[in-house]
Order: sequence, then C-alpha cells, then structure tokens
Amino acid sequence: MKVIPAIDIKGGQCVRLYQGQMDQETVYSDNPLEVARRWEEAGAEMLHVVDLDGAVEGAPVNSDIICQIISSLKIPVQVGGGIRESNSAGKYLDTGAARVVLGTAAVSYTGLVHLLAEAFPGKIVLSLDASEGMVAIRGWQEVTNMSAVDVAKRFEDSGVSAIVFTDIKRDGTLAGPNIESIEKLSKNINIPVIASGGVSGVKDIAALLTINNPELEGVIVGKAIYSGAIDLREAIALTKK
Repeated sequence: MKVIPAIDIKGGQCVRLYQGQMDQETVYSDNPLEVARRWEEAGAEMLHVVDLDGAVEGAPVNSDIICQIISSLKIPVQVGGGIRESNSAGKYLDTGAARVVLGTAAVSYTGLVHLLAEAFPGKIVLSLDASEGMVAIRGWQEVTNMSAVDVAKRFEDSGVSAIVFTDIKRDGTLAGPNIESIEKLSKNINIPVIASGGVSGVKDIAALLTINNPELEGVIVGKAIYSGAIDLREAIALTKK
C-alpha cells in the first residue's frame, strides 16, 4: 500500500480544506513546487495533485504550476481537478503525468471516461467522493443519489486503473478514515482502491493495512503530514514491514 501525499492547489497556493468547503482553507505554502520536492525527498513514491479551482470551474485553472511539478519531479504524479474533456487529460499526460483523475466525469460524462481509458491505458483514475455514502460532484458542491459502489461498478470493465475514494465528512478533519466504507468498496469491485480522507496518524495507516485486500492500492495523506501529525518517512516505512 502506497502512502501518497496530497497537494491541493487553490489560487496558486498549497492548501487544505475542511470537509471540502472552499471557504474553509488553511494555506500551507505559496510554493506548491517546493512542497512537491519536499515530499519527493522524504521518500514519497507518488504524489496526488488536485486543482481545487479547476474542480469548481469545470476546467483546469492552475495547470501551469501543476505541469511544472510534473516536469520537475522524478516520481509519478497523478493529477485531478477540472478534467472534463480529452484535451485537458491529454495536456497533463503529454507533460508526463503518470495518471489523470476524473471526478465529475464519472457521473456526468461516463462516455468520456470509457473513451479516455481506451485511449490512455493504465492512465485514468476515477475519484469518487462520498458524503454519507452518496457521491458528490463539481468540486463536492453537488451530492448525487448514487452510491460509490454503484458508480464504481459501471467502470469495472472500462480499463480504469484505480479509484480514489474520499469520505468528504472526514477530509481535512484528522478524524480517522472511514475504514468500513473503504473496506466495503474495495471488496465489492475489481478495481484497485486508493483511500482518502481523515488520516490523522500512523495508527490510521496501520488500520488500513489490516484490511489486507489486494485491491487497496494506497492511501492519500494531506493535513496530517502538513500539520506534523504524521512523519511521512515513518508512515512509508510502516507499509514496507
């Protein structure tokens, strides 16, 4: 299981939101590239970079700095936020992104997901963000009546390489991940799952490891590593035992 640092970009700055609310942010750096290099030096095997403005606007907003991060690092970078047409996905992949992450498209543009998964094998990841079990879209501003499992099952034969599953109510709260929901999703689909939201310390990394499901590919950590609640090197070492 990979421990994947998150870099969320809003207004060109590296921020963390509380429960996905755009008006409840903590700014950790005005230099996302510097932050990305710090996590790479600390041993990260992959980064998860999100254009928060893009997620709300429906098109990339912070693509220049994101492309700079992709070009400057040696480790894989997966990118999400506002990718709702093929040109945006192609730009990031041409720059060298390891994978692009589609969120709203998983619900609103399902044909695009299948098209891109076929055009870019192994390069497409779905982001399913849930509020009380129901998937939210458009930068978490709109909650649908579809469960994460139901949406994920639509793409089991599409070639999608992974699903990032986030419990919005826990994101940025340090309240611990929703182990029950993560386990339910990972055991009911045949697509690898990356857990996200609520990780507060290495005890949560250990708890995720107990799921012991080969479909659990990784965990995204955000506020915990920015606040110092988790030492990234220690968390990565735990997964290697």
